[in-house]
Amino acid sequence: MEINAPSRWRCIDFISDLHLQASDALTFHAWSSYLRETAADAVFILGDLFEVWVGDDAVSLDAGFEHQCADVLRAASRHTDLYLMHGNRDFLMGSALMAACNCRLLDDPTVLSFADQRWLLMHGDSLCLGDTEYLQFRTQVRSSRWQQDFLDRPLAERLELARAMRAQSEARKHTDTVYADVDSDAATALLQTLHADHLIHGHTHRPARHLLAADRERLVLSDWDLRATPARAEVLRLRCSAVNQAETYTVERIPPAMAGGHTKT
Repeated sequence: MEINAPSRWRCIDFISDLHLQASDALTFHAWSSYLRETAADAVFILGDLFEVWVGDDAVSLDAGFEHQCADVLRAASRHTDLYLMHGNRDFLMGSALMAACNCRLLDDPTVLSFADQRWLLMHGDSLCLGDTEYLQFRTQVRSSRWQQDFLDRPLAERLELARAMRAQSEARKHTDTVYADVDSDAATALLQTLHADHLIHGHTHRPARHLLAADRERLVLSDWDLRATPARAEVLRLRCSAVNQAETYTVERIPPAMAGGHTKT
C-alpha cells in the first residue's frame, strides 16, 4: 500500500503499542485526551492499539470497553484523519470496526509519501527475525482459515480466551525473557526494495533512532503505559514546511499532553 499525503497535511503523528485494556484506565484516558486535543492533520496508529481484539462484534457490547474505544476513535475522526495498522495483539481488527470509527486500515508495510520523502510504516514484528517461535505463530494466526475458525466461536468464548491471553502476557513480563529486536539488514533491504529512506515502527518498546546503511534510518516508537514508573507515552510527530519552494521536514518526540494547542494549517 502507498499513501500520498494530501497537501493539507502539514503535521502527522505516529503512535503504537498502547495495549489498551479495561484494567488500565490511566492509559485509556491519556490516549482519549490525546486524540481529542492533537493538532495533527493525521494520526497513524502502527499496531497494538489494543491489548487484544477478539473481533469487531465486540463493539456491539454497548457498555463494553471496546465500545468506549470505538466512540473515542469516531469522535477523533471528525477533526483528524485516522489510520490503523494491525499489531501482534489486535490483528483481528476488521472492516466493520474501520467503518464504525471512520478509520482506514493500513497494510503492513505501507509507504507514506510526505515532505518529499518516502516513509516506510510497519508494526515491526515481521522484522524481528531472531524470534523464530513467534514468527511461526504469526504465520498461523494471520491465515484466513485460522482467523475464520476463531471468529466463528461465540463472542463470550472469545472474550474468555482473551482474558486468559492477557494473564499469560502479564506473567511473561515478570520473567527474564529477552525479546528479539528488528534485524537491521532486513530493515535496510526492505527500505531499498521500496525506495524509502525512513522506517517508522513499533512493537519492540525500545524508542530510539537507529542509523542504517546508505544514509537510511529506523525510528522506533514508544509503547504507552501510564501505570509504569516512570510512565511511558510518546508521540512521534512529523512536520512539513516549505523552504525556498522546497518541502522540508522535522521530527519531534513529544509527550501526548503536548500534542495539542496549535492551529492546524
